[in-house]
Amino acid sequence: TPDQRKAIEATKADMERARPMDRLICGDVGYGKTEVAMRAAFKAIMDRKQVALLAPTTVLAAQHYRTFSERFAAFPVKIGLLSRYRNKLQQRQTLQDMHAGSVDLVIGTHRLLQKDVGFARLGLIIVDEEQRFGVMHKERLKELRRSVDVLTLSATPIPRTLHMALAGIRDLSLIQTPPPDRMAIKTVVAASNDALIAPAIQQELERGGQVYFVHNRIETIAGVAAALHALVPRARIAIGHGQMKNGELEDVMLRFIEGEFDILLSTTIIENGLDIPNVNTIVINNAEHFGLAQLYQLRGRVGRSAHQAYAYFLYQPHRKLSGVAQARLSAIREFSHLGSGLRLAMRDLEIRGAGNLLGREQHGFIAAVGFDTYCEILQEAVAARRGEAAAAAVPPPILDLRVSAYIPSDYIKGSSRKIAFYQRLAGAQSLADIDAVADELRDRFGHHPKQVQSLLELSRLRVLAAAKGVEKLSLEQRRLTLEIGRRFSLSEQAFPALASITRGNFAFTESSIVAHIPAHAAGDGQLAAVRELVAAL
Repeated sequence: TPDQRKAIEATKADMERARPMDRLICGDVGYGKTEVAMRAAFKAIMDRKQVALLAPTTVLAAQHYRTFSERFAAFPVKIGLLSRYRNKLQQRQTLQDMHAGSVDLVIGTHRLLQKDVGFARLGLIIVDEEQRFGVMHKERLKELRRSVDVLTLSATPIPRTLHMALAGIRDLSLIQTPPPDRMAIKTVVAASNDALIAPAIQQELERGGQVYFVHNRIETIAGVAAALHALVPRARIAIGHGQMKNGELEDVMLRFIEGEFDILLSTTIIENGLDIPNVNTIVINNAEHFGLAQLYQLRGRVGRSAHQAYAYFLYQPHRKLSGVAQARLSAIREFSHLGSGLRLAMRDLEIRGAGNLLGREQHGFIAAVGFDTYCEILQEAVAARRGEAAAAAVPPPILDLRVSAYIPSDYIKGSSRKIAFYQRLAGAQSLADIDAVADELRDRFGHHPKQVQSLLELSRLRVLAAAKGVEKLSLEQRRLTLEIGRRFSLSEQAFPALASITRGNFAFTESSIVAHIPAHAAGDGQLAAVRELVAAL
């Protein structure tokens, strides 16, 4: 896709620079982040450097090993695997080959972060599903990566990583173009109920598909299997979890992929990287116990084909949900459309906070100076470090217009959803940004009511006024006053355009422009006429 191409070009350009790369590739589940990683790995190997790919689970590491082995089969590339799927003898041999430099690419789990791991000429570290690694793991990575390139892949980066990317400390590439024929996953958040679970599974089985059922408690997983068998007697159920023996778990996964089982009842080991197009329904039990990124990753295990996929997030009806759990479940229900991974991560940043950017401690002095002030200080420091001039802070223009502009409750239900759209409109930097919000509102909630049209018009007016250098804009009946600052400059076409819009009724001073809106533009047409006038300056 075009986004993939941009990410690949940016990554290759970073690898050719003198300073080590630190790039975050943020893209939805199944949008092709692994393709970017493959091309980066190939470039490093062809430059006679070693590559380490870090994956959070043995299942994902094994899948990457198969994928990279097939893709690089035609080239003289030696690939090693370090995980518990390999016995001690095989692991020892792989470690020796890494030290000697005869392994070009090693794929591994947390085993790669242990002290006995060393490389002859490490050039690139790829971290897949970065949100699954803790602070201690990242401290160990820092020791490895002081002089090597780092490429991080994530659909939902953790708040600290996302904040670093947004602040400019790390480079960021977004992959937002969906694959062809991809459909949004229909998401249901509800209290656990047999009358909901049984039809959901039966519907999937009747169309020849398979089902994931996630229950993250190994000690009670057998009881859940018995309950599922009672609900859907004809379904063939397999159990998979991280405490099974190596060969046993791999055998279960392969048999499920080949269609020998209808339901895979598992813990969160399926969370990362699994790509089985025939599985298009997932049921997550006790969803209130999961983090927002986990919920999103689990939902991404389905919907990887042209079939409509369904995700059911179930919580226990007799338990009171905490405020954070309610916020997470509300967010996963809200962000169910394609390409919503980054926005979901932004919501996670709001819920959890950004954390401390440096060191293991998750606290610091940010609270003492205020988050906004801290961000400004940080951006100035980043700009100075890069040799760039820090952008002067320009306050947004003041709009003194007597119009009714808001999102009605009967148009969008739920304050969190409305706040999200208000934030996007307030942060819009171009007319294209506002048009994108307008299109999404129309697509998700229907025709814009009068108040929403006024809100969108005000947002467009704010962007245009800021671009033209207008500091304040006020409208009293049909008399429009524009207060202009030093940044203001008049275009050549302004005079004839102003004369046409106001029918010659306008005047200039050193600090302001006064114009009269024609009578035919009264009411709803006033905002459009004001926007046309400001655009003409």
